[in-house]
Amino acid sequence: MTPPGARTRTGGPAARWTLLALLFVPLLVLLAVQGLSTRTTGRSATPLRTSEGPLASAGPILAWDGHRLTSRAARPGKKLALTFDDGPDPRWTPRIAATLRRLGVPATFFVVGSQVARHPGIVRSLAADGFELGNHTFTHADLAALPGWERNLQIGLTDNAVAGAMGKRLRLVRPPYSATPAAVTNRQVVPLVDLARDGYVIALSNLDGEDWRRPGAAEIVSRITPKGGNGGIVLLHDGGGDRSQTIAALEQAVPRLRARGFQFVLVSALAQLPPQDVELPAGDWGRAKGRLLLGTLSVARWTTGALAALLLLVTILFAARIALLFAFARRHARTTRRRRPEEVFEEPVSIVVPAYNEAVGIERAVRSLVTSDYPEFEVIVVDDGSTDGTAELVEALGLSNVLVLRQPNRGKPAALNRGIQAARHPVVVMVDADTVFEPGTLRNLVQPFASPEIGGVSGNTKVGNRRSLLGRWQHIEYVMGFNLDRRLYDTLQCMPTVPGAIGAFRRQTLLDVGGVSSATLAEDTDLTLAVGRAGWRVVYVEDARAWTEAPSSLRALWRQRYRWSYGTLQAVWKHRAAMWRRGESRIGRRGLPYLVLFQITLPLLAPLIDLFSLYGLLFLQVREVLAFWVVFTTLQLGLGWYAFRLDRESPRVLWSMPLQQFVYRQLMYLVVIESVLTAVRGTPLHWRPISRSGEVEVPG
Repeated sequence: MTPPGARTRTGGPAARWTLLALLFVPLLVLLAVQGLSTRTTGRSATPLRTSEGPLASAGPILAWDGHRLTSRAARPGKKLALTFDDGPDPRWTPRIAATLRRLGVPATFFVVGSQVARHPGIVRSLAADGFELGNHTFTHADLAALPGWERNLQIGLTDNAVAGAMGKRLRLVRPPYSATPAAVTNRQVVPLVDLARDGYVIALSNLDGEDWRRPGAAEIVSRITPKGGNGGIVLLHDGGGDRSQTIAALEQAVPRLRARGFQFVLVSALAQLPPQDVELPAGDWGRAKGRLLLGTLSVARWTTGALAALLLLVTILFAARIALLFAFARRHARTTRRRRPEEVFEEPVSIVVPAYNEAVGIERAVRSLVTSDYPEFEVIVVDDGSTDGTAELVEALGLSNVLVLRQPNRGKPAALNRGIQAARHPVVVMVDADTVFEPGTLRNLVQPFASPEIGGVSGNTKVGNRRSLLGRWQHIEYVMGFNLDRRLYDTLQCMPTVPGAIGAFRRQTLLDVGGVSSATLAEDTDLTLAVGRAGWRVVYVEDARAWTEAPSSLRALWRQRYRWSYGTLQAVWKHRAAMWRRGESRIGRRGLPYLVLFQITLPLLAPLIDLFSLYGLLFLQVREVLAFWVVFTTLQLGLGWYAFRLDRESPRVLWSMPLQQFVYRQLMYLVVIESVLTAVRGTPLHWRPISRSGEVEVPG
């Protein structure tokens, strides 16, 4: 964690986005690899027979003779070659192989490359048991629907996967969604010609069991039984679904076919190819490429699995946070609105306003303070080395109960401490210089001090410049984020932050905790945690409204939230001892864990929702992804509507919340991520003020 008090500049935007790119680009690449390696164009299927296809009179084994696509095999006679597509499957391929071994039947397995990458051990076992292997593309893709480069990729990746698994390169190929030569269409001939020209031998079939339909073992047996005395190539499946009927059909068909005099052979035997010409040595480079492919896919699968587990955690945290906020907000509303103060608090109050180059809004802020309907108070404006005439503007107002103090620029904590030292009254209200009070705000804010156990009070910060879309988004965040959190904290008596825009403390409490510390960039959180650890209770008053100017540009918003997030990390680290010290359990075991879980951990993991949404739109069912997004947004809207109702705000601005999910939310997540990375690197961060426009509107 960064040493407290350090103030130096971090890297610029280029370094920031480069760092974030280094984090997210590898994840996106791995997700893309995983998605591409698992994408299929459909379930197992074979086309209907046609007598008008261009290969209607050809045999099931095709090769290039130097001029055209020709049949490789002679008439099969009483020979049958059993073939199995779509594996290796971890459940069914070993069972089918065991059945074949027990029956003493050789077979050829046409493997899908993505499945080979998942189960290389099964491929090695098939080869060790003497079974023959062929190429069935990488993702069970329809080659006729792909451009040439992608067809080559489908075949080449499977070759590499097999080379990595067993050191061989396959020469036999069976395109998915093909069966007998008569079923081959004109469109499908083109990829067959290209494959044959590249030296591959294409193995179709004579007898299609259509076991992918699961018609029953008896029907499968009937389909793979020759009607006459000629055998050929039998098409079955060992992957792509439940293959129990296939195994049952083998148990029945093999003895019957043998009884009729049929002999079972490999496809290479029908093609009159020696075994060494069917599975070729891959060579050292081929093995290396294959192992690299298998390793990459393994990492991609592991990463995707880990991210999926984290996504489940994010979903649980998200749902838990909504449930907690709703439950505690409802409880807070019931208890606070029924509560009636036993006595009215009207002791004198000191208002401290730290100001650095606040000429744009300081006059309006001070005027709103002095028009408060509270009996006795003083306003202390501490000019922290302003160069824009801030102090002069306040002095020119000529207000008798306003004191202006000047000091060299030493930062906001120093300005607040100077004002606290000068304060003459027992309660100190701290107000940012861009904040506008309503006439009743001050009175409402200090009423909890009638109870002697109260050491601090948080007011209700409202966004005063909400006409722009960015302003509306921040308005939504303040109402349904910050204020709902404060209701929860108030109910659990573990308030971690009294905002700098509007907060109040007993002066003696501030002196007891050593004043406002400059050890962190979130001096308000740091101070509030210190007050809570000292045994004081800090509460939230929803009717004490203060209207503040939110950043009006994404750049300014980033700077503000980056400082807040980094400062919160510093404050949590500084006060971590509260988690185990006796007497500090409310802060240490309620407030800090909530901060860590929902304001640090959840934003760190939340981008996974966006990553997996993109992954799902590209590689999964779009309807499922959209359904998840609709549920996510609906829960947010429901919580937002309730929060706006509690805050007595119009919920009409919630129409912009769905748009908020695509820009604003990601920006807030990136802020937290960069803050954590900055802390991990140990890079100090300095405080920089945000420019003001003075566009604060107070309704009514």
